[in-house]
Amino acid sequence: MTIMESTLYPMKFMPLFKNKVWGGNKIKTLGFDYDPLPNCGELWVLSAVKDNESVIANGFLANNTLNEALEIYMGELIGEANYRHFGNDFPLLIKIIDANDKLSIQVHPDNKLARQRGMENGKTEMWYIMEAEEGAEIVDGFEQSVTREEYQQFLNLGKLETLLHIEKPVQGDVFFIPAGRVHALGSGLLLAEIQQSSDTTYRIYDYNRPDADGKLRQLHTAEALDAIDFRVTSDGRTHYSYRKNSTVQIAQCPYFTTNLIALDKPMRKDFSQLDSFVIYLCTEGIAAVKTLETICPIHAGECVLVPAVAEMVELYCEGDAKLLEIYVDPKQWDDEEVNHMHDFDWMAQFIGDGNPDDYLGDEEEKPWNDDDSGEHHHCGGDAYEHHH
Repeated sequence: MTIMESTLYPMKFMPLFKNKVWGGNKIKTLGFDYDPLPNCGELWVLSAVKDNESVIANGFLANNTLNEALEIYMGELIGEANYRHFGNDFPLLIKIIDANDKLSIQVHPDNKLARQRGMENGKTEMWYIMEAEEGAEIVDGFEQSVTREEYQQFLNLGKLETLLHIEKPVQGDVFFIPAGRVHALGSGLLLAEIQQSSDTTYRIYDYNRPDADGKLRQLHTAEALDAIDFRVTSDGRTHYSYRKNSTVQIAQCPYFTTNLIALDKPMRKDFSQLDSFVIYLCTEGIAAVKTLETICPIHAGECVLVPAVAEMVELYCEGDAKLLEIYVDPKQWDDEEVNHMHDFDWMAQFIGDGNPDDYLGDEEEKPWNDDDSGEHHHCGGDAYEHHH
């Protein structure tokens, strides 16, 4: 590809629509046209998965894929430490999912198991609920602690559902689904899904449903067995305090950090100390992301990828808007070879009330200011935002 210019800029992407046996038509209400598909179960907002690469929609890189841009811009695009770690494999996959019917009960392997089986990555993911119909449910782990043998017995008898922990999500709920946790979406849900870049799913149970061709979908009961964490989930929700015009952390793990920003006035963010790209995914309303002398408007279901070289980002909105702010913070990495499937304690300390003090440790809080005093600012909480 020929690149006449070389300065990176915030990128928008062409949507990828996936027709699914369980999909509905809510994604159309966000302003997307996926004709001639009869429904759209998944909108892949940002993907580097093989044969499903997102195509850049704006600027001089338009019509190139995210992967092609990454090969050229490397650390400038995703962050120097991230590039050393991930190379040309963009680390995240972001989707909007419209579950009009129940999805299969499934589990994802962790990195260690996936790599033993010749796959690139495991999959830890999270859900942010955009809309939930009355009575909507999700499966989130087990209701009681079960042994491997009990699990197999209940599965063989067709009674797996009796073992599962059910949650009733409402709009704004957040669920963190670590690799190894059995999970499923019920019907009546529209949500954003942020996950490691992997399309590896082990389908455990599919309610004996035929696919479009009348065949039962393939199950991966044997492959799933070694991936499953059999411990109980008592409360799967991530508890956070909702605050307007603040950066409220709703997930943090070695694979991604996600913040919720509910805007009704402009905000400026300082990312000079973050060695990562930042993705803004709009989940409600109309917003705009301005950085590197470029402004990108977005509506619900669209995202902007801000390159790592951007130090300052301005966010604008038309009325009320909600954005998920997503990045991969190298400071959160753990030893990749450690299997965290049976050690979720590293998560617990991050499920606070969204107060930046919870995340900053002993660092001194410094408000963002207009003069370039040479001070470095951590970009984790409200103390670092400047509203104007």
